[in-house]
Amino acid sequence: MRTRTSKFETSRMATKDSDVYHERQRLQFCLLHSLNSLFQQKDAFTRAKLNAISERLALDNFNKETWTPLSILFKPHHNALTGNYDINVLIAALEEKGKSVVWHDRRNGASSIDLDASEDVLMGIVINVSVKRFGGIWRSRHWITLRKIDGVWYNLDSDLSAPQPFLGTDKVRDFLDFTLAHGGEVLIVMNEKQA
Repeated sequence: MRTRTSKFETSRMATKDSDVYHERQRLQFCLLHSLNSLFQQKDAFTRAKLNAISERLALDNFNKETWTPLSILFKPHHNALTGNYDINVLIAALEEKGKSVVWHDRRNGASSIDLDASEDVLMGIVINVSVKRFGGIWRSRHWITLRKIDGVWYNLDSDLSAPQPFLGTDKVRDFLDFTLAHGGEVLIVMNEKQA
């Protein structure tokens, strides 16, 4: 993902002195990092909280026929050791905080997303992209948060060493269109549950 950010003219200036909260990648806890970056708060969510949500979801849909001894490690909605939480955990976690998630229809492109919407309406954007690690041997999915803070959109990808501000909403749209064109999923997080 680092190579993608340079294509979209994100600022390279250091943001150490800013008030933008950003968590760095650890194991496969990118959803945890994305949620905390979205809420701009350390421990807005914890590993224990996301595990509890995942366990609740698994109990709600428990099927004895699909259980194997590996189910102890590879839970239906996450990996018990490394994280790797799925979309169901994201949606349940956000709904618990009174937010809603709108899955963006990729056929419409990023131009249909109102990036200038009030922060009272639009909380941010969470993206899920395919990644290759270790020379392409390991393939998985990765969660990334984009959020507008004090009028500036930031890429809060936990793989980045620091939050990267975009140089305008056109660059955010370019980034989102690139993501959609390469199989990424774009999820719009609204501050209020939609009726």
